[in-house]
Amino acid sequence: MREGVEALDLSNVTANWVNSRVLESQMTTRIKELADLSHTPLFFGRLDYLRTGEPESGPGAGEPESGPGAGSGGEQGAFRFYIGRRHVHDADGDPMVVDWRAPVSQPFYRASRKDPLNVGLRRRFGYTGGELSAYEDERLTDPAEESRTSRLLQAEIERPRVGPMRDIVATIQPEQDEIVRSGLGGTVCVQGGPGTGKTAVGLHRVAYLLYAHRERLARTGTLVIGPNRSFLHYIEQVLPALGELEVKQSTVDDLVGHVELRGTDPAATAVIKGDARMAVVLRRAVRSHVTAPTEPVVVVRGSRRWRIPAYELAEIVEELLARDMRYGAAREALPQRIAHSVLVRMEESGEAPDDRVQDAVARNPAVKAAVKAVWPPVDPAKLVLRLLSDAEFLAAHAEGVLSEEEQRAVLWPKPVRSVRAAKWSAADAVLIDEATDLVRRTHSLGHVVLDEAQDLSPMQYRAVGRRCTTGSATVLGDLAQGTTPWATGSWREALEHLGKPDAAVEELTAGFRVPREVISYASRLLPHMSPGLAEVHSVRESPGSLEVRQVRTAQEVGESPEALEGAEAPEGAAPEGAGGTEELDGAVVAACREALGREGSIGLIAADARVETLGAALAAAGLTALTPGSETTAESRLTLVPASLAKGLEYDYVVLDEPAAVVAGEPDERTGLRRLYVALTRAVSGLTVLHREPLPAQLGEV
Repeated sequence: MREGVEALDLSNVTANWVNSRVLESQMTTRIKELADLSHTPLFFGRLDYLRTGEPESGPGAGEPESGPGAGSGGEQGAFRFYIGRRHVHDADGDPMVVDWRAPVSQPFYRASRKDPLNVGLRRRFGYTGGELSAYEDERLTDPAEESRTSRLLQAEIERPRVGPMRDIVATIQPEQDEIVRSGLGGTVCVQGGPGTGKTAVGLHRVAYLLYAHRERLARTGTLVIGPNRSFLHYIEQVLPALGELEVKQSTVDDLVGHVELRGTDPAATAVIKGDARMAVVLRRAVRSHVTAPTEPVVVVRGSRRWRIPAYELAEIVEELLARDMRYGAAREALPQRIAHSVLVRMEESGEAPDDRVQDAVARNPAVKAAVKAVWPPVDPAKLVLRLLSDAEFLAAHAEGVLSEEEQRAVLWPKPVRSVRAAKWSAADAVLIDEATDLVRRTHSLGHVVLDEAQDLSPMQYRAVGRRCTTGSATVLGDLAQGTTPWATGSWREALEHLGKPDAAVEELTAGFRVPREVISYASRLLPHMSPGLAEVHSVRESPGSLEVRQVRTAQEVGESPEALEGAEAPEGAAPEGAGGTEELDGAVVAACREALGREGSIGLIAADARVETLGAALAAAGLTALTPGSETTAESRLTLVPASLAKGLEYDYVVLDEPAAVVAGEPDERTGLRRLYVALTRAVSGLTVLHREPLPAQLGEV
């Protein structure tokens, strides 16, 4: 297929050089879409439909057994389809593999013995290093065959994770598939605990929507928003593996990057700046620049003078304000409205002016001067600068909205002279983005995916919502993993701020990534940080996947330091206080070495304040650690992860350093417990917890 595109001669098929360049660009993109990916098979499943009720022909239609793409072993006359990541046809254009997103492929994910959807046999293929190594059949209509868990499905989920995040097209579950294939017209919010596959569901929904609505989304655009660049780097290969290359990725900070961020806010200040009430303050401040006209406008054309009295100008201004237009759009409309009033007078005097005359009047110096006086231009960054620097200006527009104490909290200690000199924070940038939208409308995309959405402030939700006012969104998150002081308390509240109050809220409670023993241990924290939230029930039981070790000094165990490394002891045996950090560092290094003896990726997660110390300990031991987001390879499989960046990442084996330090590193206990919950749930195959200090009481005893 790729060679066929490369062989196309485009020299005589375009009318001009512009069309030629466009077509060349499209062909280049198509060739990239058809690139071979190492260790990525073209098909992973097969469906044998029963002869009766055979599927209709259409996109991705299959062939009878004797036709192209057919295999052996089905009922005579049945239709057979091989299911893969993309559509594949032979040299004659006949389908060999149908795209997983095609309607005919849907029963591969949803057919069951209770409802076989006219499928007689479902086959799953297993691969090792890109080589076909196994297959597994389910005869959905055979009453003699017992129902069983798919071993290939389990093996695919548990396959070691080296490199970036991979797609899950071979393992999508029925409840996930229902969300993936939901329509473009509606916004969907997915609440899912660790390991439920919510991120993968969101990415695969984008791929499905691009398949089902390609032309529309090609015009309007799609965007994936993640919590940080490390996370985006981790997921960036999922969509290209599915043949989708045009989806942009961004963080919220990058999305609202109108100014350089050089400052940080105290948590209390950031909470106020992120409150939706700030939108009211900004709106008042923007509209305060409009002043009532006090002088008439006199337009001179030739020997005639046309006068528009001040009261009539005031009526025009009031009308524009009442229409609730963007400040900039209304400012552009004002000279045309003034010019229209002049033209009415011209017509009343017997003249016959046309549109060119109206445009000329709108550009008249007297009209321009009046517009500048009544409706001056507003620079969003300068407006926010004044609000945060000028106590009187802030008080005038925050009256009845923010208390005096809240106003003092958001004011800068010292006035700043210019936008460039200001040390803007992330919350300030969101305020500038809000002000920018009040002045001129933000461009809307066709579809936006917002991951780890529970950590956004109301003002950040508004910023994202502006990017999909005429489109839809997929909102992904877990309320239990909200680790910011402004984390949302409910999805309904968040969706209101996003501008999508009617969005459907779906919940994923079946866990596929985290072993049952690990998720059960982490779930002990839920009643203390997110009461009422459903616990994730993992489908994977893995005895021995959880190990909790307490590290003690030689004096405490009565042994030499050489015998101490990695020593285990009963819970609560260590006294409180600092000390023993060297022994803990040594035990962490030993645990990492132990994990590296297994197959797959290893993540060492620690409180941010401990990262530098542990990095030095690893280096002294001759172990090289990657930074979060860096691609793991067979040679470099260990990543040192600050707890603040662990969200959304996953590793085969996780070594967690000092849980008490992870909790203590946050401004309050609830946020600290949520940060710990995230760190505890990053493991796919095994978790080792090492601690010197007593474990948080909420975890109880192992």
